[in-house]
Amino acid sequence: MRRSVPLLAALFLLLSPAAQAAPQVVVSIYPIHSLVAGVMAGVGEPFLLVRGVASPHDYALKPSDAKALANADAVFWIGPQLETFLVKPLATVKKGASVVALAQAPGIALKENREGGTWEAHDHGHSHGKEAKHNDDETDMHVWLDPVNAQAMVALIAETLAAKDPSNADTYRANGAKVTARLAALNAALAAKLKPVAGVPYVVFHDAYQYFDTRYGLNAIGSVTVSPERQPSAARLRAIRAKIVSLKARCVFGEPQIKPSVLAAVMEGLDVKTATLDPLEQGPNPGPDAYFTGMERLADAHVACLSR
Repeated sequence: MRRSVPLLAALFLLLSPAAQAAPQVVVSIYPIHSLVAGVMAGVGEPFLLVRGVASPHDYALKPSDAKALANADAVFWIGPQLETFLVKPLATVKKGASVVALAQAPGIALKENREGGTWEAHDHGHSHGKEAKHNDDETDMHVWLDPVNAQAMVALIAETLAAKDPSNADTYRANGAKVTARLAALNAALAAKLKPVAGVPYVVFHDAYQYFDTRYGLNAIGSVTVSPERQPSAARLRAIRAKIVSLKARCVFGEPQIKPSVLAAVMEGLDVKTATLDPLEQGPNPGPDAYFTGMERLADAHVACLSR
């Protein structure tokens, strides 16, 4: 009897483990969505919650976000000190879902927020967001801004997904290895690019870049405010302006969501360059390449503003 090869092939694909539905994966912010997307390449696509210039401190879930969380098999976030809006929703995810705080990935050494002098004091014991209070606000949670930390996160992402979806475990681990190698190359490229401006003093709008600064030997000398949601006082503006002058800062970096009037108040009468940094590395095209283009934009902004 003549066999139908296309029919047998279709049946094989249908019954094979790889043909099983991909796990439903939700990710909080743009840069780690990119890392998860890289690990999931060829299997599925993760769902991104925080888009545009929205803040992870006080983001409001949309109905589509709530639905994605309700159906999630795995959720990746940095942790409760950053994405405060997720604390309550994550308490109601379905039984068996994996909720992974990537700031706790093995190999990441957390840093405390910089304070004193021109680093504005944090309100210990109080969250920047509206939904929760935590006792460890002294921890700087912007860990993804160091590609070495990103490698540690990718390892945890790959192993989490491999355990959740064993039929695609080899793919997750192979993708993780590729993303890790790409991160190592990025780290070397950024180090070479930023070396000429290492040590040049500058001011940031809020202290979100410590992991980036430390990795590449950069010289941030202070912040305008402790949080992008909090407007600096007149006294704070006077203090930071005095420090810009005394330490001969070459650049003041703003952020996409701040009001132009705030930066103008800092810069009034000063002969200092300005540029914009985005700690969330947000862009129009989320996906496996987004982390890399975001980090390159961050480095390029430093070089352009700090070079003479």
